[in-house]
Amino acid sequence: MRSDQMKKGIERAPHRSLLHACGIKKEDMGKPFIGIANSFCEVAAGHIHLNQVGKILKKAVREAGGVPFEFNTIAVCDGIAMGHPGMKYSLPSREMIADSIETMVSAHPFDGLICVPNCDKSVPGMLMAAARANLPTVFASGGPMLAGTRSDGIKSDLITVFEAVGQKTLGKMDDEQFEELEEISCPGAGCCSGMFTANSMNCLSEALGVALPGNGTLPAVDPKRVELWKTAARRAVSVTEADLKFRDIVTRDAFDNAMALDVAMGGSTNTILHTLAIAHEAGVPFSMKDMHEISQKTPYLCKLSPASNRHIEDLETAGGVMAILKELEKGEALVKTDAPTVSGKTIGEQMAATENRDTGLIHPFAEPITPTGALVILYGNLAPDGAVVKKGAVSDQLIKFSGRARVYASQEEACEAILTPGNIKPGDFVVIRYEGPKGGPGMQEMLAPTASVMGMGLGESVALITDGRFSGGTRGACIGHCSPEAAAGGPISLIEEGDIISYDLDACTIKLEVSDEELATRKEKWKAPEPRFVTGWLARYRRFVTSGSRGAILE
Repeated sequence: MRSDQMKKGIERAPHRSLLHACGIKKEDMGKPFIGIANSFCEVAAGHIHLNQVGKILKKAVREAGGVPFEFNTIAVCDGIAMGHPGMKYSLPSREMIADSIETMVSAHPFDGLICVPNCDKSVPGMLMAAARANLPTVFASGGPMLAGTRSDGIKSDLITVFEAVGQKTLGKMDDEQFEELEEISCPGAGCCSGMFTANSMNCLSEALGVALPGNGTLPAVDPKRVELWKTAARRAVSVTEADLKFRDIVTRDAFDNAMALDVAMGGSTNTILHTLAIAHEAGVPFSMKDMHEISQKTPYLCKLSPASNRHIEDLETAGGVMAILKELEKGEALVKTDAPTVSGKTIGEQMAATENRDTGLIHPFAEPITPTGALVILYGNLAPDGAVVKKGAVSDQLIKFSGRARVYASQEEACEAILTPGNIKPGDFVVIRYEGPKGGPGMQEMLAPTASVMGMGLGESVALITDGRFSGGTRGACIGHCSPEAAAGGPISLIEEGDIISYDLDACTIKLEVSDEELATRKEKWKAPEPRFVTGWLARYRRFVTSGSRGAILE
């Protein structure tokens, strides 16, 4: 066993002595040592219950014949970090999570690993770490939050509250309505209830084969989740004994399956960023162009919040992730059914065992919402290396758009402009730049400006582009990850107030309507701005981070 490095032989007597101090008995030394990376914290709703999940997992590992060792990672709540400088630390936290787990499983050579993530950066951070460590690994997320229910019976979620800020600013919502939304929209433990980044990544973990069916959709507070956690713990011991490593499962076929699921269910645009980074760590060639090709041949079958008022709990009722994949299987080679999973079955066998329940949520393959995927990669002179948009959350009248650039050098500037009544007008194209991986630094999520556009009643007439990124809860004509970023001298840095920007989501193109000669002249005059952070973690991050088109990995 891998753990023999720290527990076997005369020379390891001091190590065993220290393990005895941790409660490990002599008879435990011959059993597989299972690390449990838990992201429990008390400031993120998706993580507040994970200390109890850790207890359930440890008990089940012991019963299955393993020895559990729980340790913790950090977890940023993107919703709470949103709209202030704290959000600059969110994406960098992904690297800290990956590094911390790599450190723990290298310093203490466990035989297997259970990852307990939930919110936005804990899932990809743990996936990246698992790819590096390449141990037998099972993911057991904390599960999604239930949607809130207003007094009029209408469902609400965190995005409802963010968009209410603009409505309140315009006087379209009274104090009582506003306070009700604030109090009921996030009713308890779990990651926020729409197809936002956290739920998207937890669902993708199923398609990658490293999590059991239900991981992404069974609500955190559902009693059935306890049995799912117990089963995950037992499977972790089984895959460890079989020496079925992470990279044995997470192959190119697994990434193809994950991306097909992603665009079929309208996942967060952040999944593009994270999937690229995970593939890099796993040593699997996978690019934005590969993602684009999958999206162009995969139908959009399932519309959830923020694109509709249906939530993750509704997807669970409809049959979950495997039900979507089962519908996709009707297309030629859209799902690689022979891909292995930690359940001991192939993805195809898991799909076959799933019941597709006709709730009207998952569209039949022959009657898709759209014939191509919900996520689109745009290319053009404004984004030579690509930009990302959730087409599935864009209204029909904005599928093709041309507008006048309104240029802002930060999220704060843009928010102030958007929330000033009458400042941003129909036909405007809001540009938020110097918010990319280096420029931010940290490529902060910008739910505040996009939700404000909606709340101010401009969601059907205004587009937005940034070299930063958006929350999975963003809806509307919001284009992110514009690459190269402004801080690296990308074309987005050359836009001037009043320039015309055009895009066509069907043709997957975006263009700054300025001649090549004029852009060359502007490029000669451009100077990189002074960095916003010169000390601390973000200064180090800025020096090493790469483009969003590469997953914002560190080099």
